[in-house]
Amino acid sequence: MRLIKSSVLKKPNDQEQTSIYDIEINDLSGNPINLKDFQGKYLLFVNVASKCGFTSQYKALQSLHDNYNDKLMVIGVPCNQFGGQEPGTAEDIGVFCERNYGVSFLMTEKINVKGTNQHPLYSWLTTKGLNGKSNSSVKWNFQKYLVGQNGKLINHYLSITGPMSNKITKHLN
Repeated sequence: MRLIKSSVLKKPNDQEQTSIYDIEINDLSGNPINLKDFQGKYLLFVNVASKCGFTSQYKALQSLHDNYNDKLMVIGVPCNQFGGQEPGTAEDIGVFCERNYGVSFLMTEKINVKGTNQHPLYSWLTTKGLNGKSNSSVKWNFQKYLVGQNGKLINHYLSITGPMSNKITKHLN
């Protein structure tokens, strides 16, 4: 009889630290995004919504993208889980963002950021066992998660923290 080390045996639900770069997600048009393409850059993930009191943050997110695009990738993540404030289709969301805020940063497909159908991206962002840093929960639209150039979670910021806040930009300067 051959003995197998217990570390080799894992239950499907066991959580262990993984790389942000291995997570699969599509862009707003349904094309796969390869997060590995952004290794060496900071990543700012923001769950966005078109009909929220914080929607005007799109303008500051675009400014952040424009000012730091050499070292930062802003990634908007549409979500309809907070007050039904992102009800549109992918096309509706794209047109709204471009027409009203001139958004040119990357936008993902609409996903769930919490709950039983939480997308693996947000499982990673909110679970210490996966990100190696901290547990959190997404409280509302426009909550931000900053990942370092090394692929490690730096911190998360509630909706009231503006995209150009020193809490975020101090890492980029």
